Amino acid sequence: MSHLSERPEKPVVGVSLPHESAFQHVTGTALYTDDLVQRTKDVLHAYPVQVMKAHGRITAIRTEPALAVPGVVRVLTKADVPGVNDAGMKHDEPLFPDEVMFHGHAVAWVLGETLEAARLGAAAVEVDLDELPSVITLQDAIAAESFHGARPLMVHGDIDAGFADSAHVFTGEFQFSGQEHFYLETHAALAQVDENGQLFIQSSTQHPSETQEIVSHVLGVPAHEVTVQCLRMGGGFGGKEMQPHGFAAIAALGAKLTGRPVRFRFNRTQDLTMSGKRHGFNATWKIGFDAEGRIQALDATLTADGGWSLDLSEPVLARALCHIDNTYWIPNARVAGRIAKTNTVSNTAFRGFGGPQGMLVIEDILGRVAPQLGLDPMELRERNFYQPGQGQTTPYGQLVTQAERISTVWQQVRDDAGIADRKREIAAFNAAHPHTKRALAITGIKFGISFNLTAFNQGGALVLIYKDGSVLITHGGTEMGQGLHTKMMQVAATTLGIPLHKVRLAPTRTDKVPNTSATAASSGADLNGGAIKNACEQLRERLLQVAATQLGANASDVRIVEGVARALGSDKELAWDDLVHTAYFQRVQLSAAGFYRTEGLHWDVKSFRGTPFKYFAYGAAATEVEVDGFTGAYRIRRVDIVHDVGESLSPMIDIGQVEGGFVQGAGWLTLEDLRWDTSDGPNRGRLLTQAASTYKLPSFSEMPEEFNVRLLENATEEGAVYGSKAVGEPPLMLAFSVREALRQAAAAFGPSGVSVDLASPATPEAVYWAIQEARQGGDASRLGHAVNGHAVNGHSANGKVRTDAEALSGA
Repeated sequence: MSHLSERPEKPVVGVSLPHESAFQHVTGTALYTDDLVQRTKDVLHAYPVQVMKAHGRITAIRTEPALAVPGVVRVLTKADVPGVNDAGMKHDEPLFPDEVMFHGHAVAWVLGETLEAARLGAAAVEVDLDELPSVITLQDAIAAESFHGARPLMVHGDIDAGFADSAHVFTGEFQFSGQEHFYLETHAALAQVDENGQLFIQSSTQHPSETQEIVSHVLGVPAHEVTVQCLRMGGGFGGKEMQPHGFAAIAALGAKLTGRPVRFRFNRTQDLTMSGKRHGFNATWKIGFDAEGRIQALDATLTADGGWSLDLSEPVLARALCHIDNTYWIPNARVAGRIAKTNTVSNTAFRGFGGPQGMLVIEDILGRVAPQLGLDPMELRERNFYQPGQGQTTPYGQLVTQAERISTVWQQVRDDAGIADRKREIAAFNAAHPHTKRALAITGIKFGISFNLTAFNQGGALVLIYKDGSVLITHGGTEMGQGLHTKMMQVAATTLGIPLHKVRLAPTRTDKVPNTSATAASSGADLNGGAIKNACEQLRERLLQVAATQLGANASDVRIVEGVARALGSDKELAWDDLVHTAYFQRVQLSAAGFYRTEGLHWDVKSFRGTPFKYFAYGAAATEVEVDGFTGAYRIRRVDIVHDVGESLSPMIDIGQVEGGFVQGAGWLTLEDLRWDTSDGPNRGRLLTQAASTYKLPSFSEMPEEFNVRLLENATEEGAVYGSKAVGEPPLMLAFSVREALRQAAAAFGPSGVSVDLASPATPEAVYWAIQEARQGGDASRLGHAVNGHAVNGHSANGKVRTDAEALSGA
């Protein structure tokens, strides 16, 4: 076992502990960015001047009326920017735009003594606009060939030969929606300037170093004049990886110009209408199978809805392509990607970062064609799993390690859920209930862990030991409720060999740990845990030398366990506090900067090949649903999950992440339906689902009635911190089992072997239309498939099956 993954005697990691801020969370004493405003004197409030048109060129902005509003202090415009007028890393997101690119785009900001004064001032600003044509939907963007950014192509094997060898070939089209992050805490920042003109910014950001970088170039000052701190976030889910930077820059610019603290916080409607979402996708595909139902070839094009600017769309698309295989061996593949440019908010990172979109495509394909191949969907999936010991690689060329875990978690879920018996019970229930049907589906996941951009796979930490033996740690990761800080305290305590109560964690700050990566890609514990372990090991080695002298032993024979240093074969011992005190008087350095970089990674973005991931996380979920044939309404009766987190750093935290990720994934796939005004009226481009009243989120009523989650046992990950694996993103994709169960339940209303298409999100309305399709015979009666490569049929983006005859007639 590697040094990084080996656990010492009596480790604090692996123990189930509550979240380090749990008490503050439940008592309401936990502070978030905007809470700090009440503790700050003379704060100004920033409010956006929005233009409620989808697209247009600004011909004039008149700020004088705003300045006449009582309490308005200043209006910020492009003329006030001393540095670069851009809030993005691609330099395509002007902070103060000349062109309105989406409905509600902010073109100026008003600073007021009160929030109400700033709001009234923003309403008074006059903006003249030369309105331009707008592209709102992904379909319209594809038709207009409105694209931007990279267009990657992933090629593996020989797809022509693969299709020639296929006994069955299918084609189709699948379009699915994005998702709103709906974190409890909206975007917020508080900027202060000191007597030397240096900026201190409190920001609700997943990437403090990049917030620092953007603020630095907007203000035209070096990075050392800008300090960014993230105390904690009330949720992030990727929505605060890139998008907080410009908002923090507005607050910083205001503070720099006025000399007063400036606060910014969106209300919920502003957050929903002005911040990016998960990318919706369109997929066109052609797939071939041999006579036994094994995939021979896949040819697909994935189009992501990037919105008006690139943001993180290129890496999101890249990860989608890298995950289209999911758990399945595809010997011959050609997958192309492109990014649509639309006049909507700039879509951004969201838990899974494109991985869910790519994996959903292959799961939709298999769920849809299984009945046409005469196979149970579970059987079709099992036949196509990656196999251990076969040297199989992903379509981008990475060897699939631990492939045996795909079958292991799958079989454990089958056993835990009692699949065979329950399928018989469901068949009996369905035969006796013509208007209500049940179904049970299993899906698995294989999710790559690391940033696709190799340079981001590094982490830093600062560990301080004080004379009294207490320890303070700071690392580059941010806490958004996911429990990262809890795990990092456990890692520090384990490495130093001390009780957890000796360790405290300081807020994430750019002047403590520089040049950090975003807390994203599920890599927070891997990167920052590795860095903390490295720093603590430096300190422990120094202290072991001191202890060895005191105990009369060799340093290699000394162990520090539960806060006591002992030498092997001796009864002598030295308490931690005494050891630290002695080290101080011997002038031993009691602070250390730690660093970690993920080894073994390589990625060639041009050829779209390499080894971008350190390892894969695996999991499987079985979901049973019940569907009402009159309304399409459904309930989740039971969920069973087995998930691979390696050797868990903090089991209770990890189980919570699995549960939360699953529910959020189920929300994306079944409930959360983003709608824009696509009419040619005055509100074209307006987000219609801009509140919790119109955008449906999972709640207690959508929770599984029985929810069983367990972590894969004996699953130590070689070469990762204390043998653990990442947990943040992978569980979201376990919710594919909900959608596939709904598909099968809808199909149960039709004849045996019927195949139905199911829109995403699979709302009750969508399920109802799938039921109607099943009753009419579904795809099985109207959608043919090719044998030996002959012509095939597909289905349209809106879920309606189209036959060749309909397509030719333009129906």
